[in-house]
Amino acid sequence: MPPTQKATDNERLQQIVAEARKHRQAQEKTYRERALKLFPWICARCGREFEGKRLKELTVHHKDHNHDNNPPDGSNWELLCLYCHDNEHSRQEVADAYAPGAADRPAAGGLGDNPFAALGALLKDKE
Repeated sequence: MPPTQKATDNERLQQIVAEARKHRQAQEKTYRERALKLFPWICARCGREFEGKRLKELTVHHKDHNHDNNPPDGSNWELLCLYCHDNEHSRQEVADAYAPGAADRPAAGGLGDNPFAALGALLKDKE
């Protein structure tokens, strides 16, 4: 692939990622505002109360882990502080790792690729 084509592909990929992030942020803002109107500003796990500048530390957690499932009544949401939200997702990752058949699935973020798969061929080419 010519260098200019590679650069064009890379720019297009960056544009797609930027658009996806912008869409996600707009979506999050919408359901966050709704959740803050529906629920008291208290972490559903640890019970800490939030107000003023610290309100930004209160996050919306999707109970079913599906960020596209945003019912108007907020039944799939709960407000969690940053620490409890991180803990909840860590617990879910551990549970997923120990689920039946987990050893047969690719690791999260790995997409099933082995980063060292072509290493032998690359090393032979250098010799």
